[in-house]
Amino acid sequence: MTSINKWLYQNPHVRTIRVAAADLNGQARGKRLPSRFADKLATEGTRFPLSVLNLDIWGEDIDDSPLVFESGDRDGILRPTERGFMPMPWLEVPSALLPIWMFREDGRPYDGDPRHALARVLDRYKARGLTPVVAMEMEFYLIDDSGRSLQVPISPRSGKRRKAAETLSIRALDSFDKFFSDLYDACEAMDIPADTAISEAGLGQFEINLVHCDDALRAADDAWLFKMLVKGLARRYGFAASFMAKPYDEYAGSGLHTHFSVLDEQGNNIFNDGTNKGSDAMRSAVAGCLRAMHDSTLIFAPHANSYDRLVPDAHAPTAICWAYENRTSALRIPSGSHAARRIEHRVAGGDVNPYLLAAVILGAALDGMAENLPAPDAITGNAYALDLPQLAPNWASAIDAFESSPHIAKIFAPELIRNMVLTKRQELHYMGELNEREQQEIYLDTV
Repeated sequence: MTSINKWLYQNPHVRTIRVAAADLNGQARGKRLPSRFADKLATEGTRFPLSVLNLDIWGEDIDDSPLVFESGDRDGILRPTERGFMPMPWLEVPSALLPIWMFREDGRPYDGDPRHALARVLDRYKARGLTPVVAMEMEFYLIDDSGRSLQVPISPRSGKRRKAAETLSIRALDSFDKFFSDLYDACEAMDIPADTAISEAGLGQFEINLVHCDDALRAADDAWLFKMLVKGLARRYGFAASFMAKPYDEYAGSGLHTHFSVLDEQGNNIFNDGTNKGSDAMRSAVAGCLRAMHDSTLIFAPHANSYDRLVPDAHAPTAICWAYENRTSALRIPSGSHAARRIEHRVAGGDVNPYLLAAVILGAALDGMAENLPAPDAITGNAYALDLPQLAPNWASAIDAFESSPHIAKIFAPELIRNMVLTKRQELHYMGELNEREQQEIYLDTV
């Protein structure tokens, strides 16, 4: 018995298996199989076309992709990740999920796989004797999408709809107590380290923190799996859960804030210098993130709806800056224990691909540290009111900046950059033909 099959043999009630990899949009692409084929999956993996990880948000081929007709739509080999089998608590029939990632026929990692993109960055850290520690904050809305307009679901506890949002309201959490209790039980079963839950500023908006982890691949896995779980479980309750960046014009958007620090070979946090200021290495990491931020906008805001969130005075950063304990800045240095000194990257929306997000943040930070880049002065006050460099202002300019950026070229393989640009240009073209409601319907469940 392989170690990867151990869980499945301990759970003989499992009847079906899903194998799934994340495409560039973070969508799970894969297959459904009877559980009796588990041994073959664990030892041989499975196959599907390389182009499957490069589909648009509708799941369609990219029209001018060299991965499709030009190359004969060749297969890649999908092998299990270190995660192994895990339950799928949102399904009625006992089922197991096996996360996989893509390799070429000769065994090389497929550069268009977003999980491999993060692994490439982490190899660079390892070569320097460094280990990133990463935590992600997951914001999402619970939504009743059964009618013509979106609204907060009826509370399973009270049978009523809430009329207003209440930041950090226990009452708002208690309105969906059974859902959150089942969600935490499911996270425990899937070994997703879900920590604190809070109600957020939007009506029906919540946030759950995932505990920090010294394995950034696992942290990104956790975020990807958490999104799948929350959306699936919500449907069992008769409503939707959505991580789209801005489901309501009148309420705050949903972000995916990423906290990170870096350990040396002795396990010391290199961002900590024993003071509130933080180390030179921390400020160089800040400088690297700021330098790449404009050109990274496409990763932080990958969809048409993403740009509705990135507007001034709406609890999402728009200016390229950093600060101590200031939530209007793109990079925030939280207060607290010196040993836990870290950077909070606040730009990304909840609709991002967690693997690409972690790769671009950690890659930019490492470039800054490797070059000993000096950070600009930390801002004070309201970043929205200051004259500061800005993120890319719209989807089209974000695509152009990503494609031509020397900073992005140091982080991602050329094949991934090409695939991402082709994907987003196709989506830009077709989204331009849809109205806001039609776009909303597409993004609500997918992202």
